[in-house]
Amino acid sequence: MKVKDLQVELNVIDQETAQIESSVTQSIVKKLLNIIERLAGEHGDLKNKLQELNDEIARLKGEQGKPDIKANKKKDGDLSSEAERREAEANANNETVVNAGENKKRRREAKLPKIKIDCEQICPLDKNGLPDDLIFKGYEELVIQDLMIITNNTKYRREVFYSPSQHKSYRGELPDEVRGQGEYGPGIRALIPILKAEGNLSEKRILGFFQNFGIEVSPTYISQQWTEGYALFHQEKSDLYRSGISASDFVQIDDTSARVNGTNQYCQVVCSPLFTAYFTTPNKDRLSVLSVLTDFMPPQYLYNQPAKQLLDTFKLADKTRAAIDAQLPSDVVMNEGEFKAHLALINTLGIRQSVHLTEACAIAFYRQQTDFPVINRLLADDAPQFKLLTLFLGLCWIHDARHYKKLNPVIPAHQRALTDFRSQYWAYYTELLKYKCAPTPNKKDWLSKRFDELFGATTDYEELNDRIAKTLAKKIALLQVLELPQLPLHNNEAELGARVQARVRDVSFQTRSEKGTKIKDTFLTINQTAKKLGVSFYDYVYDKVTGQCKLLSLAELITQQAQLMPS
Repeated sequence: MKVKDLQVELNVIDQETAQIESSVTQSIVKKLLNIIERLAGEHGDLKNKLQELNDEIARLKGEQGKPDIKANKKKDGDLSSEAERREAEANANNETVVNAGENKKRRREAKLPKIKIDCEQICPLDKNGLPDDLIFKGYEELVIQDLMIITNNTKYRREVFYSPSQHKSYRGELPDEVRGQGEYGPGIRALIPILKAEGNLSEKRILGFFQNFGIEVSPTYISQQWTEGYALFHQEKSDLYRSGISASDFVQIDDTSARVNGTNQYCQVVCSPLFTAYFTTPNKDRLSVLSVLTDFMPPQYLYNQPAKQLLDTFKLADKTRAAIDAQLPSDVVMNEGEFKAHLALINTLGIRQSVHLTEACAIAFYRQQTDFPVINRLLADDAPQFKLLTLFLGLCWIHDARHYKKLNPVIPAHQRALTDFRSQYWAYYTELLKYKCAPTPNKKDWLSKRFDELFGATTDYEELNDRIAKTLAKKIALLQVLELPQLPLHNNEAELGARVQARVRDVSFQTRSEKGTKIKDTFLTINQTAKKLGVSFYDYVYDKVTGQCKLLSLAELITQQAQLMPS
């Protein structure tokens, strides 16, 4: 049967179902319709899988698969796209929307006050042929921005004196900014990071850039300078990361793939309105994320009451819990060697149970230690590795909404139920946006009760009911904004940070060494944080490369900026 004919039959069944008077018969019909819904979903999955296999066969034959053409989007109150979220947030704040639609007024910021004027030039009026009674009325100003890229090659002539008595030569000192830096000055050394981290240029393209302006540089120098010439910035990254976590009421996190010397790894993106930091790790499990949150401090473990409460969530067997209590010392901080020695004595531990115990003790130590600032509120998607690490976990509403968008019912009544619920879903989301702008206790109570009403409802569409129940179970995490109104409703900030890593991956595909991976993460961190703080990335790198250190460190700027932010 063709899809069009099937839809006609379903519409007829939908109309006839509404006319059934017997509640028992109606209940049976609704159950049958849900069975049809599940079978239609399984059929769709098998159809997609078959298409994927056919596409793969076509590719193996040197042909092309079916093109992935996205359907036109419908405006139905859905706020799942980035542009739609910006429009909704602007409306909640009574602001003018930027690029939100053709008929919306575009708001432009004045750029002239930001432009540095390097020189002024008078443009005189040629008075030939003009009236004699001209009266000077001043100047009409026009600012034209331009850029000059010129070489600044300098030949230093160092005086050399020789002492016969000492059998030693003495030479005049080079200026501080070039001393000990080989044959290339700070302008070149400061430009390489901006071409890599901001311009996303490969080392080959950077070489071509310099050669276009007459700079004779080798590929080896660019590679060695990138991996070994900026070690001082690793401490800059650590300092701003510590400062950013200390100064932030909440932290967001996300991850994306990274490739290191032929192996698949993961780039963790940790951010807040004050900073964005990047960390590449071989794994993305809970312990890896915890090491990122502590800036790779040496792991330590503590078996205390919070650790036991965490073990309750993992539901270990009573026999195993008794063995753990017998072997692990309570309230004693253990390093990795000591902890593993105790684990080896617990014979009843399986691999998974050992991981859970390690996670619980590592998290328990993290929450009470004072060597590194502790994150109390984390905003993330619903990935398991982000859970249990902090006292409070906020979840992204957009990630939750995408589950509803994946539902594709074929029964007309189910389609209407899904459309109606998604409309209510985004209406509630809009109310949360309004609360963020003007939080009140009454509005907070109403939103909490409205959440229970909205996600406690049931429909005739069983798959939708299952999805609604899963959202209801996440109430505490989804409504963290009621406790902290400045908390975003979505994890867009971290996802935007992950896109930066994705563009790097598109250009360079992979890093080849641990040093290359580390410097990539460091300069992505410094660049993206400098943007948030309104600092020129090039000026900042130049200042540090020359050793002038006239600019405040990013860590100090984060502390200053945090004091200006509304609490």
